[in-house]
Amino acid sequence: MPVTHIQNTFTQPETSNDVLSVNDLHFSYPDGHAALHGVSLKLCSGDKVALVGPNGAGKSTLMLHLNGILNGKGEVEISGKRLTRDNLPAIRAMVGLVFQNPDDQLFSPTVFEDVAFGPLHMGLTEDEVRARVDNALEAVKMTAYKDRLSHHLSVGEKKRIAIATVLSMNPSLLVLDEPSAGLDPRARRTLINLLRELPITMLVSTHDMALVKELFPRTIVMDEGKVVADGLTQDILADEAFLNQHGLEKP
Repeated sequence: MPVTHIQNTFTQPETSNDVLSVNDLHFSYPDGHAALHGVSLKLCSGDKVALVGPNGAGKSTLMLHLNGILNGKGEVEISGKRLTRDNLPAIRAMVGLVFQNPDDQLFSPTVFEDVAFGPLHMGLTEDEVRARVDNALEAVKMTAYKDRLSHHLSVGEKKRIAIATVLSMNPSLLVLDEPSAGLDPRARRTLINLLRELPITMLVSTHDMALVKELFPRTIVMDEGKVVADGLTQDILADEAFLNQHGLEKP
């Protein structure tokens, strides 16, 4: 069934001071599968926005465009800087992308080395690197884990360290893919509290609709490579017929 584009059905909060601007983004994979069909969206400073939709909707493909891992047709801007090949390193420092599986992000022997990896490659002094590591670990409440072995941590602990690895780069935008996946109730609650407290613009792709309801004032819905709704979470979640149409469950 073709998707009806109803982006204007829901009230969208007014935005200013754009941290992220995506304009008419199209992308097809080498096998010819068209994954994005003219995606446009904006996030302003301080926004915490959920990105939801069924599997295959294009959410992950979109997220991989935000720091240049994928490159489609259209425009992506981070804090007013258009993403191009020439400024790719600068953009990647501005966009903190946290993958669903933290083991994809943690590869150093110790927590300190994992979190220090990005700042070290920015050419910072040793004192600056240590300060960034300390600040990032404090932000995710993992200061006591600095000298621990990353691969010995629980999934929830690894996810918080993975977030710290991108916070140490002082990004303008934090992008997370399924942050609550695989967590037990206690670790999930810890993560929710952490995301609520972090003072950073945030785009979070998730199937956890209870998390969306609790944490995100605004929700963007994707289906079949298009944005089909972008508005207040309470309005979108109140429309059960719309949720069913796009493969989502009311929390």
